[in-house]
Amino acid sequence: MDKTIARQCTLCEAHCGILVTVRDSEVTRIEGNPDDVLSKGYICPKATAMGGLHHDPDRLRTPVRRVGDAFEPISWDAAFREIGQRLRAIRSAHGPSAIGMYLGNPAAHSSSVMYGALLRAALLTRNFFTASSIDQFPQEFAAWRMFGSNVLMPVTDIDRTDRLVVLGANPAVSNGSITTMPGAKLRIREVGKRGGTVVVIDPRRTETARLADEHVAVRPGGDVFLLLAMLHVLVSEALCDERAVRAQCAGWDEITALVATTTPDRMAPLAGVDAGTIRRLAREHAAAPSAVIYARIGVCQQVTGTLTHWLVNTINATTGNLDRAGGQMFATPVVDAARYAKYLPMGHGAWTDRSGTHKSFRTELPVAALAADINAPGPGQIKAMITYAGNPVLSTPQAGTLDAALASLEFYVAVDMYVTETTRHADIILPPISALEREELNLLFPIFSVRNNARYDARVFEPPADGLEDWQILARLVTEVVPLPARTLTGRALNAVFAQLSPLRLTAAAIAAGPYGVLRRGRKGLTLGKIRDTAGGVDLGPLRPRLPELIGTDDRKVQLAPTDFLAAVRTVLDDAATPTEPGYDLQLIGRRHLRSNNSWLHNIPAMVKGRDRCTVLMHPDDAAARGLAEGDPASVESAVGAIVVPVEIRDDIRVGVVAVPHGWGHREPGVGWTVAAALPGRNVNLLHDPARTDPLSGTSAVNNTWVRVRPSAGEDPASGRKPEVTATPR
Repeated sequence: MDKTIARQCTLCEAHCGILVTVRDSEVTRIEGNPDDVLSKGYICPKATAMGGLHHDPDRLRTPVRRVGDAFEPISWDAAFREIGQRLRAIRSAHGPSAIGMYLGNPAAHSSSVMYGALLRAALLTRNFFTASSIDQFPQEFAAWRMFGSNVLMPVTDIDRTDRLVVLGANPAVSNGSITTMPGAKLRIREVGKRGGTVVVIDPRRTETARLADEHVAVRPGGDVFLLLAMLHVLVSEALCDERAVRAQCAGWDEITALVATTTPDRMAPLAGVDAGTIRRLAREHAAAPSAVIYARIGVCQQVTGTLTHWLVNTINATTGNLDRAGGQMFATPVVDAARYAKYLPMGHGAWTDRSGTHKSFRTELPVAALAADINAPGPGQIKAMITYAGNPVLSTPQAGTLDAALASLEFYVAVDMYVTETTRHADIILPPISALEREELNLLFPIFSVRNNARYDARVFEPPADGLEDWQILARLVTEVVPLPARTLTGRALNAVFAQLSPLRLTAAAIAAGPYGVLRRGRKGLTLGKIRDTAGGVDLGPLRPRLPELIGTDDRKVQLAPTDFLAAVRTVLDDAATPTEPGYDLQLIGRRHLRSNNSWLHNIPAMVKGRDRCTVLMHPDDAAARGLAEGDPASVESAVGAIVVPVEIRDDIRVGVVAVPHGWGHREPGVGWTVAAALPGRNVNLLHDPARTDPLSGTSAVNNTWVRVRPSAGEDPASGRKPEVTATPR
């Protein structure tokens, strides 16, 4: 007999509501849930992969331990015992920072992330890294400096705006990021249906741009100059309500002085956008009844990422579109973490990596420092690693050095469902149960949702008797690493305490105490049980103005002109010139595909069938100038590395720009992904210089890398033979 369970797809930030149909312990169908209060029946192809992930025969079901070049099963108790002994010995010999920890972004898709934070605290290490410093630190850093909290990254109120400007983002494919908007295509179309306008600013005519009223093909790296010029127009033409700006914000005088010389005529060559278009964009933004610029990862991953997000927020604020319907707003989730995040220590530069180059932010170091801190001998060297749900060998730029660095560790433990390009170096891998075997309520993404909501994830399958959830694994690791007297006795006692503190129980208590909870609203208030029993979740209404209660700055005003931002943008302007790099004539950007999500889904046949998607996308003029035709193998070369991938020719990318997607390159020996290992594709991060970072936030700058492309002397990457892939030392 079939049974159908309502829950969410947890493969990306959208968390679309799905209906999972099961027959005889097999997923037979996954479809959108029309009752879901946020996604309303929409799903993308990734949602259908949830069943494939659960049933994947390559997914680990039991802990494994390295024996030579292979892995063999090991019991949970034996695994934890060995991990505790090895890590405690390393900490005793070399200090707490000899143990490093990396947290990948899949961790955020589970409420178990709170136990990841607890493990990080228990380690007492300075060498903590996450995927945030590869994809979102500029937004957090700008929010911290402007609003007093890194959590106060404004949400784009897409459902009520009259003018949507998308900068360096592709929500038609991503369905929103740090603005959770499942069914983004439908939401974008609705802007037009109600008489609004959509503009996409991107070097490529993306899937989102194809839905827009206008596409502006900015030069990669030109965003900061475009925004400075727009701000000049807004100020010089008195298009802002200065009185209202001063009431909400501090720093108006400093901003007007900064942009006095950033005229559209001066900025146009640097932005790659003509001066007339810049003036019109600024005027139309100011004239719209409501308007919002939404920027994301395409501008995050640049040396000017923090400055760009600061200017996005500043333009939205100075045009009256901050904390108002149709502009940038802040959600009110059932667990209102943003309200209290301003009290957490977020200090910048409390410590640095061993070279003194990379500063800590929100108690972690940029991942750009990871390989060097493993490789460089001496005091403070990382001797052991714990990774949780990440694949940094593929997802971070390390010029090929991280792979060897992980192999050199004294001990490495991974919490992961697969033997990946990263975890193949682990001494022990601890696999959690699948997402369909968990029940939870995500607390993170409702903070950035376009509509206030609370949705519950039900179990589709009962977990196996010997299976552990992510949080249970992390809690046991905490027990093993914290100093305990009489460890046998006290360790059991601590494990017993943790067993009663599941994330779901903690969430239930937090909901009861939250803004909609029974402790505030009495019998009409929300409980976890009420949310669980409401089909499709609970709709808590549109976003509402609430910045005054959230802001954490000393004067309770938005800081338009942080001194470090002003200094940094003056440096950028002083150094501004027509971009060139000797020997390299093309600018490389990233590219997102609907069926791909980092490296997560490349072992699911339904997600990788069809044409090769790891290609170098080129404009026809650029391809012809280099003697390249569709499908030809091409060598893409930067100052630090080279890869060989097939050519894809389209006229929807700006001349002088090429695009290669990330997350590919699964042919390393020992990787346990049968399907993925047989795929063509190369690791684009071998082309990015790990030393090239945003100087403010430390984020790796993997967009706008200078490359050259030429016909490859090697084999066609689709032939099955691995072409030469290099990582040239600097």
